[in-house]
Amino acid sequence: MSFKFPERMPTAGASDDAGLAAVVEAAPVGVLVVAADGRMLYVNSALESMFGYSKAQLLGQKVEMLLPAEIRERHLDFRQLFFAQPTPRTMGSGRELFAQHADGRQFSIEIGLGSMPHNNEVCAVAFVSDITQRRRLEHRFSKMVSSLPIGLLMAGADGKISMTNPALDAMFGYPQGTLAGQAVEVLLPQRIREGHPALRAAFAKTPEVRAMGSGRDLLAQHRDGSEFPVEVGLTPLETETGRQVLAAITDISQRKKFEETLQQANAQLEEFTYVASHDLRSPLRGIADLISWIREDLDASQLSPDIERNFVRAEERIARAERMIDDLLEYARAGRQEERVEEVDPKQLVRETLDLINIPADFRVEVEITARPFPATRTPLSLAIRNLLSNACKHHGGSKGVIRISVEEEGRFNLFTVEDDGVGVPPGSEERIFKLFHRASSQAAGHGVGLAVTRRMVNSNGGTVVLDRNGSLGGACFRIRWPRFPLKEVES
Repeated sequence: MSFKFPERMPTAGASDDAGLAAVVEAAPVGVLVVAADGRMLYVNSALESMFGYSKAQLLGQKVEMLLPAEIRERHLDFRQLFFAQPTPRTMGSGRELFAQHADGRQFSIEIGLGSMPHNNEVCAVAFVSDITQRRRLEHRFSKMVSSLPIGLLMAGADGKISMTNPALDAMFGYPQGTLAGQAVEVLLPQRIREGHPALRAAFAKTPEVRAMGSGRDLLAQHRDGSEFPVEVGLTPLETETGRQVLAAITDISQRKKFEETLQQANAQLEEFTYVASHDLRSPLRGIADLISWIREDLDASQLSPDIERNFVRAEERIARAERMIDDLLEYARAGRQEERVEEVDPKQLVRETLDLINIPADFRVEVEITARPFPATRTPLSLAIRNLLSNACKHHGGSKGVIRISVEEEGRFNLFTVEDDGVGVPPGSEERIFKLFHRASSQAAGHGVGLAVTRRMVNSNGGTVVLDRNGSLGGACFRIRWPRFPLKEVES
């Protein structure tokens, strides 16, 4: 059946051809019918709007007028190739196509080509879509992906890489773009490549956003053959070419080195502390026993007030040395990360901690808690808060005062604030007070271990503790940021 191109919209009750023409006229994409010699025989309203021409300006003109000047001559060859074999196809597959508006500006298009008979000749039918907005979004997305500091790759169900970003190319040592088309297994150590297709197939059966290799160390292989540890996040995506998997890959070599160094340092510190405590306790106990025996051997008449006072001072110093050994052990143990995670109610935690502290009767404690229950390791958090509350009492500097503790949610952390209206911390001591054995003054109580232990416990559980000079009460103000969601590392 031939198709007669209407000059205007057909009215109701027209023929089948007119009805079809009405559908084409109302189509949201541009429709263009072109003769073999390039003349435009029909355009619909959408194409008029898209190019900024009226039908009168287009009909009978060569189709090349809708193209950028620099490609019009080449288009003649493409037109002849189509009419030599007029089969339905997508025009310019794999290339970005541009058209030219009546005002001279260029814009991105997609074209689907078909053919139809008209007056005993074959005409081309082009369905034209303005994809400027989509291209703009694609370019923005591409620019964002290219600038990300983590490696990204996309692969199909067959395991072939379809896209990588510069960060991934650099991470694995390949020139940009050269990984496309290769099997993803090329990025794995040789010894585990054979088993990877089965893992890919298992993921394809139940695709979900998740971390790859949970509970295992993952290794990747550089182009030079060296191996390095990675973290991989997988995200299934539906694309025009079928399902793809987007993998976000992070090189964690540096972090692993830091972790190993920290673990070794903690182990060495703990070993040293236990050995030192054992070697120190024995002579201290021996000295204490000797002093006790000497005291017992002396007659009461020989124990003058000065001698008695010296015996007491010796016993106090021995007791103080033993407490210092206990503090050292506590500091060494504080570096361990407790594994047991439980639901912690901040209100209950603070109430229990306050019950364990001997707060002077003339001190007023204010509590303000808005944070909700969250998963955490209770013991180190409780000890950290207890140390700060104890310090607020011991180092207040007055016989009465105010201590305030508050807990609020701050992003992915819970913010614990302990502050008082006392003398505060001397200027310039913001970091020194967290050093082992540092005391604000020689008259300060304790051995200067409490804040060091507190920071060690908090840091080992993914949090931070700082002295804030902007507290509302005017004295010391300490803030603990404790993760609301425990970050579980891949086990080594």
